[in-house]
Amino acid sequence: MAIYDVVVVGGSAAGLSGALALARARRTVAVVDDGDPRNAPAAHVHNYLGREGASPAELYAVGRDEVTGYGAVVLNGSVSTVTRGDDGRFRVTLADGGSLVARRVLAASGARDVLPEIPGLAAHWGKDVLHCPYCHGWEVQDQQIGIIAQNLEGAVHQALMWRQWSGDVVLFLHTAGEPDSGQAEQLAARGIRTMPGEVTGVEGESRLTGVRLVTGEVVQRQAVVVFAPLQARAGYLADLGIEPVEQVMGNLSVGTAVPVDATGATSVPGVYAAGNVVVPMMQVIGAAAAGLGAGAAINADLIAEETEHAVADSLSRRAVRQP
Repeated sequence: MAIYDVVVVGGSAAGLSGALALARARRTVAVVDDGDPRNAPAAHVHNYLGREGASPAELYAVGRDEVTGYGAVVLNGSVSTVTRGDDGRFRVTLADGGSLVARRVLAASGARDVLPEIPGLAAHWGKDVLHCPYCHGWEVQDQQIGIIAQNLEGAVHQALMWRQWSGDVVLFLHTAGEPDSGQAEQLAARGIRTMPGEVTGVEGESRLTGVRLVTGEVVQRQAVVVFAPLQARAGYLADLGIEPVEQVMGNLSVGTAVPVDATGATSVPGVYAAGNVVVPMMQVIGAAAAGLGAGAAINADLIAEETEHAVADSLSRRAVRQP
């Protein structure tokens, strides 16, 4: 059974960044990655200084090469459970039945977008069905954009945001109810139209062409914006007692996340977390920075443990030598 200083769960921005810092600190590191990052449907990564416009696959392939170049191991697979032995080490069990032993664990497995159950959305997700203007706004600037409301407060916020990128924004009220007077005034002032009626699907094959209402009317749109809560991919931590908690902004639930302190440490000593599994709305460059920070914290934690053991050994040897 392979024993590592650190096992990293997840080989995207946070996991690879943490693994890189740890490998350069001369730690033995294994990264377990299932090859299914959250941003796989997206064609490009944006707002990543020096890597603007790279595809997610390209970014992570380069990252794996960098990590393995410093001696770390990248394993294709997924983690089913993490448990702690009587010796304080962690047993990381893989879905294929294999297992690894680690002194520390970095959970960087990301999150999953939970899309509204509207026909057609999933097929266009990451291309014409979008969520973040900073990720996709430039690419759909001046196009016909539709916002599908679920929570009215959140949808009005989205509409006002996306208005920065296009003068043709329609807010589909869907199941969210009617805007109050203040919201209606804001929307009207920015030239954002509202469309009543439940949305029953989006139209288009290779490209999105419109939004279909329950009346049968199809409103021409080239891009659609939805709110998709992010659910932390952290089920493998349950045996350690680590459970994701709901994240709320205002009165809007934005998903779930694993609680950590400022260093990335969870409630279980020796287990750290970084990236979207911790902060649902975090972009790729932020996830990479968080992974670096957690990696440095893990190395400092290991140094402290090793120093404590070295001092204890030194005192023990001294005691033996004394007459």
